[in-house]
Amino acid sequence: MAEVQDNVWMAHALQLAARGLNTTSPNPRVGCVLVREGRNVGEGWHVRTGEPHAEAHALQAAGESARGATAYVTLEPCSHHGRTPPCADALVSAGVKRVVVAVQDPNPQVAGEGLTRLRTAGVEVECGLMESAARELNVGFFSRMTRGRPWIRSKVGMSLDGRTALANGASKWITGAAAREDVQRWRARSCAVLTGSGTVLADDPALNVRAFPCERQPLRVVLDSTLQMPAWARLLQTPGVMIYSAVTDAGKIAALEQAGAQIRVLANAQGQVDLPQVLADLAGHGINEVLVEAGSTLNGALLQAGLVDELLLYVAPQLLGDGARGIAQLGEMITLDQRIEMSWQDIRQVGDDLRILARVKG
Repeated sequence: MAEVQDNVWMAHALQLAARGLNTTSPNPRVGCVLVREGRNVGEGWHVRTGEPHAEAHALQAAGESARGATAYVTLEPCSHHGRTPPCADALVSAGVKRVVVAVQDPNPQVAGEGLTRLRTAGVEVECGLMESAARELNVGFFSRMTRGRPWIRSKVGMSLDGRTALANGASKWITGAAAREDVQRWRARSCAVLTGSGTVLADDPALNVRAFPCERQPLRVVLDSTLQMPAWARLLQTPGVMIYSAVTDAGKIAALEQAGAQIRVLANAQGQVDLPQVLADLAGHGINEVLVEAGSTLNGALLQAGLVDELLLYVAPQLLGDGARGIAQLGEMITLDQRIEMSWQDIRQVGDDLRILARVKG
């Protein structure tokens, strides 16, 4: 019975953590529930960086009822002084008897130290309950902490035969209104939306969240090797744009900076923007999740470089024919060993379209 109750309360803590889906960046999404004698005596979640963590909210709500309680926390309580004091110490001071943790914190500043501090203080600690769900909730945070780069999710709207636009570039709209609104929700949870200069020149997108109120707009990132992006682009009408280039052109850089963009020059040996360096730089800016909304050239380059983690595909029930443009330019594959294998994560209908989340294996 105790095991069943543990699962129930941890599932509730995960639901609480998900309330911070769009706001906690660069911090992880965390939920906490305090349970005493089978009753919820306090709960909370981390809302945004710089504010109290989930444990602090739950302890404040519980007051004296926290003494002797069990805390269900979706991520290891922190053990270091940052913008807020250590949550592990707060749990000990409150007299919490037992702490059940979903997953250990990958942050090197914590990485097991929070669990050790609790055990040293005599608190009963268990770790690993619903670990996979907790990792998924913070897939970008784990990626940044363990791989030094954000989680890359590439969004593609396409026809049933895998085409994203006609040969002349016409693509508005392949997918329906419900699918386009759903994309807005993926933008809202992402720390950054990334595109290429070709998409900016062809479509002049805004790439912000407009379908509903959003207190934290994602950073808009443009890869523009030769600084073709015009200073009048829609992207630059609102703040929060980063442009990565491979050239140092003082005049173009000055014009774009005056328009409000930040410019970073990161070139590879081929005179193009260095993709791995871009992702490492974004990680250094606290970017956990990146939503790629680009054309087949950039999608192909990211896939070939092994930098895409999953594809977010919106499939419309229509056919566009052989002459239309495909998802990604991957070049000719001679053997099946060269294929990029994927696994299904989620498939559901959104309006008239299908939404498929497929993860790159390995």
